[in-house]
Amino acid sequence: MQLVVSPTAIKELASLNRRDRDALIGKAEAFAAEPFAAHSWASPLRGMIDRVRIRQGDWRAVLLIVRAGDTVVLEQVRHRREAYR
Repeated sequence: MQLVVSPTAIKELASLNRRDRDALIGKAEAFAAEPFAAHSWASPLRGMIDRVRIRQGDWRAVLLIVRAGDTVVLEQVRHRREAYR
């Protein structure tokens, strides 16, 4: 599958430090390569079909799996204190 980063996520990624940004993008790419495999740092969001959360330190990313388009969209990146509001 292909990874697509939304414009909102691009802005949010710019505010991260380089280490966290690179690690988060690497995890998103690894998830997009095998979205239905088990990943210890990724878990589905309750009540939301085809949405997955990725953890990297204090940061959380929400990914949307678009099966029809064969893509994974990185929708948002937030600090953990703001991610679930």
